[in-house]
Amino acid sequence: MADNNLIIFDTTLRDGEQSPGASMTQEEKLRIAKTLEKMRVDVIEAGFAIASPGDFASVKAIADSVKDSTICSLSRALDKDIDRAAEALKNANSGRIHTFIATSPIHMQYKLKMQPEDVVAQAVHAVKRARNLVADVEFSCEDAGRSELPFLCQIIEAAIDAGASTINIPDTVGYALPHEFGDKIKYLLNNIPNADKAIFSVHCHNDLGLAVANSIAAVANGARQVECTINGLGERAGNASLEEVVMALKTRHDLLELETNIDTSFIVPASRLVSSVTGFPVQPNKAIVGANAFAHESGIHQDGILKHRETYEIMRAEDVGWKNNKLVMGKHSGRNAFKSKMEELDITFESDESLNAAFARFKELADKKHDIYDEDLTALMSAERSFSDNEDHFKFVSMTSSSQTGSLPKASIVMNVDGVEHSVESTGDGQVDALFKSIESLAHSHAKLSLYSVNAVTQGIEAQGEVTVRLERDGRIVNGMSADTDVIAASAKAYINALNLLWNEVDKAHPQPHHL
Repeated sequence: MADNNLIIFDTTLRDGEQSPGASMTQEEKLRIAKTLEKMRVDVIEAGFAIASPGDFASVKAIADSVKDSTICSLSRALDKDIDRAAEALKNANSGRIHTFIATSPIHMQYKLKMQPEDVVAQAVHAVKRARNLVADVEFSCEDAGRSELPFLCQIIEAAIDAGASTINIPDTVGYALPHEFGDKIKYLLNNIPNADKAIFSVHCHNDLGLAVANSIAAVANGARQVECTINGLGERAGNASLEEVVMALKTRHDLLELETNIDTSFIVPASRLVSSVTGFPVQPNKAIVGANAFAHESGIHQDGILKHRETYEIMRAEDVGWKNNKLVMGKHSGRNAFKSKMEELDITFESDESLNAAFARFKELADKKHDIYDEDLTALMSAERSFSDNEDHFKFVSMTSSSQTGSLPKASIVMNVDGVEHSVESTGDGQVDALFKSIESLAHSHAKLSLYSVNAVTQGIEAQGEVTVRLERDGRIVNGMSADTDVIAASAKAYINALNLLWNEVDKAHPQPHHL
């Protein structure tokens, strides 16, 4: 690898999914992986193969389908984890096992309950076992940000000797400051005798809002791989944002002098896809991909932009995939045109029955909304898949709601519960509150509503409203979503979607998330 090339390692499908309520189906993960492949992401961490049968199936499906990116599975430094990862990656065109063990004093003493020399021995054993199964092995020092430098040097040197070709230094709890983290990377590269035999990587968390800054500081001091996620998705405050890292390198090439393989025109489409799939809206002022990222309201700024774009813009909106909404479909569009357009958006159908159901939903939308854009179709399909499971315990049938000044708003819901149709009416502080009370009176979920958000899918008064509902119960957090031109109806469907996610999780095993 050329010394001026930076490897982009995307962990949206693994670490990003650990964000509370951000679980994805195998089909959704595959769609995102295909988009990352088109973006020319170097390494895609597809999941944690041993975590569950579903995780294994997702890693395997992505390894079987994605051929232009290296596919990676996370693994603890345990034989069973490593073997399971190798099995999932068996058909990968380029596969990587990413194994890790904690190296900070606090983790070794209280979590692992192991002596430092035993941690080194286990790391070496894990790397050797992985190396016998795949050609590409990455080793991570969990909580490296709080690990002692002499011990880091010792365990990394041993891991490289054992066959690790990438060494990852995570700031697991987002504790480091940029100058401190950059100095740590520089120290390791200068003090580990065999450092030249491996690529050094960083994985920064955003607890202090410094994940991107720490990643750039590490790169400036010799790191040549950055682990990041679309939209900065991840547990707690998230991870380093892929779009911010990539565009910082591209925009400040004068200082960093590094290249990536990323096709930046896919940044905004990838952001929208991940947001739609997870139900996590992108804040309007989010760098690069927020709705206001290239908007100018100040008269002075507008005047400057009109005279010369670079007076107030340091990058071009079109370079990251922003473009004017393009009219793609209408009420007169046929089934084949619909199918072809969906294929352009990387949305495929398992059967004619599922295609017909989606086309029927499209026709319903076309009757309500004259102009239909790519974003409408993506939202439509996310909503369609939220209600495509014939085994859903709760099914939306119909609803009514009304509100009048001076009287309590009311709403009624007709809902199918385990095959039996029920209806109920409730009043509330508003139509949505009344509707949710009606649904809950039939569901008896006792879940806490912790988030309710509505976002316009496109511009204009005909725009669909995309609704996210987050429910919590017994430590479980789920995000339900739906989209409709009627935001009240979308709210009902999103709540019911969340209820089904809670219901479907009852009999599933939930391994603890694994942190880097």
